[in-house]
Amino acid sequence: MCPSRVPDGAVRGFIIPIGGAEEKQNDPLILQRFVELCGGENADIVVLPTASRLQDTGARYERIFRELGAADVTAVDFDTRRDCAESNRLDRIARADGVFFTGGNQLRITTLIGGTPVAKLIRERNAHGMHVAGTSAGAAVLSEHMIAFGEEGGSPRAGSVGLSPGLGLTNRFIIDQHFRQRDRLGRLTTALAFNPFAVGIGLDEDTAAFIGPDNTLEVEGSGAITVVDASQLQFSSLDRIDDGEPVCLLGLNIHILVRGATFNLHTRRASAGSLNTSKE
Repeated sequence: MCPSRVPDGAVRGFIIPIGGAEEKQNDPLILQRFVELCGGENADIVVLPTASRLQDTGARYERIFRELGAADVTAVDFDTRRDCAESNRLDRIARADGVFFTGGNQLRITTLIGGTPVAKLIRERNAHGMHVAGTSAGAAVLSEHMIAFGEEGGSPRAGSVGLSPGLGLTNRFIIDQHFRQRDRLGRLTTALAFNPFAVGIGLDEDTAAFIGPDNTLEVEGSGAITVVDASQLQFSSLDRIDDGEPVCLLGLNIHILVRGATFNLHTRRASAGSLNTSKE
């Protein structure tokens, strides 16, 4: 699937992958910023808890977003692919200012929602200005290329990652979440060896990439984002080794970004952003 075309005169909504375990009570910078983007006290948000097997996930995020000031929050779940064509659920998503995918298992999202009217509607609404955020598994599904599963470790190894189609809001990046906490540099770089076009975005916990309509990524939260740019890849040994063997990759460009720093997904240029402001 391809990202929906932004109509003339429209501005695409933000795409906001979150690395998981985002702060929800003491200083919820990420979730508060999402609510503000969606309209603050007028925000209308739909929570999609499909990734989670826990019965209270949707209700929990409903409460969190209401406490952060959103006007209307509704959890909409899907138990079968047939549910994804149900008009009342589609209508509820169609009028929302923002959609939020919870964590869990990203394959539950793609196998239930992928290729359905819900997936198409979310892409179309994002192209018309609706903001779409997801945490953990909900972050992994946002792009066209999705890491479905993989092994921990700092080095890329053949066979260490499994890829599948995501929901396709963008084709510019591949997400990996819980990045530093679960030692996932190896599987992200292995994924990029398959597709050097995409930018690898490794999200620490309680850290988000707020990706605006100009394709500029800005970091929010308490951790870091590891950006791996493989566009200048000079050599990869992936096609000549066996599963389990380390992959030789030459020409990767890596940036470590923290809150306030930016990366333009179009120009592939990183900036210290607001970090350039000198302390008085």
